[in-house]
Amino acid sequence: MPSIKYFAEDIVFKLPHPRKTTTWIKEVIGQEGFSLGEVNFIFCSDKHLHTINVEYLDHDTYTDIITFDNSEEKNLIEGDIFISIDRIRENAILFQNEFDRELHRVIIHGVLHLLGYTDKTKAKKKVMTNKEDECLSLR
Repeated sequence: MPSIKYFAEDIVFKLPHPRKTTTWIKEVIGQEGFSLGEVNFIFCSDKHLHTINVEYLDHDTYTDIITFDNSEEKNLIEGDIFISIDRIRENAILFQNEFDRELHRVIIHGVLHLLGYTDKTKAKKKVMTNKEDECLSLR
């Protein structure tokens, strides 16, 4: 059963307008020629995400998002996307962005990873950032 679900771990957080966000994510997935399986967004603290980063990826750094791709079928996306609300708040201030816009940028960043986009090189990061902007304009 295709679904997008939102959870909070170790913090109290409720996504504003979850239905609207879900519709938007599904639109992006469809436009990219993929189908939705099960995607879970887990909102958490910096500390919790740092622990995951160290434990599963062996990276001793703070980050705003970690995406675990659980897809097993071609063109069907499934995964778990962990997002640090602490980092989103800090980055919104740092980049002089509204919290809601920064949150949605990171949400779609995780979805784009599940769709096959990467940001490992400067060129690929530029493509991904442009795609994020394009997706944000659909909201």
